[in-house]
Amino acid sequence: MSRLDNFISRMTSQRDILNQICPEVAEMEGPVLELGLGNGRTFHHLRELLPGRRIVAFDREVGAHASSIPEAENMVLGDIRETAIKFIGIDAPLVHADIGTGYEDRDAVISTWLPDLVARLLRVGGFAVSGTPLDHPLLQTLPPPPSVPADRYFMYRRV
Repeated sequence: MSRLDNFISRMTSQRDILNQICPEVAEMEGPVLELGLGNGRTFHHLRELLPGRRIVAFDREVGAHASSIPEAENMVLGDIRETAIKFIGIDAPLVHADIGTGYEDRDAVISTWLPDLVARLLRVGGFAVSGTPLDHPLLQTLPPPPSVPADRYFMYRRV
């Protein structure tokens, strides 16, 4: 699969999962957390799906389009592994993490800390959506929508 087709598959899978779960997320209290603002496309989509909801984005630096950057108080800069720890206990109804690199060795390192961090940020019953697997005893794997290829994008519920 070309890198372009891979990107398109990842983005449509991400969108389809978020579109499916956000009506339920809208019924839960708490801020939504976006681990990895990147270009801001997902943040922008989440603002449309969850109008008025506080969405806190994390990244090393801001590189997003101006229309896709949260307010200063909702933009956390620095190493996500270090900065997001300060939000443990916030009881987020949704944590979206798209911080995979596409390099197996680097993603293996991320997988050593990301699942536990996400589980600790979520409220019980909250959703985790990720571009990489989140193997953790408190995260129950959910089946993706039929439009999402197996192992393309992952969704979980905090138990």
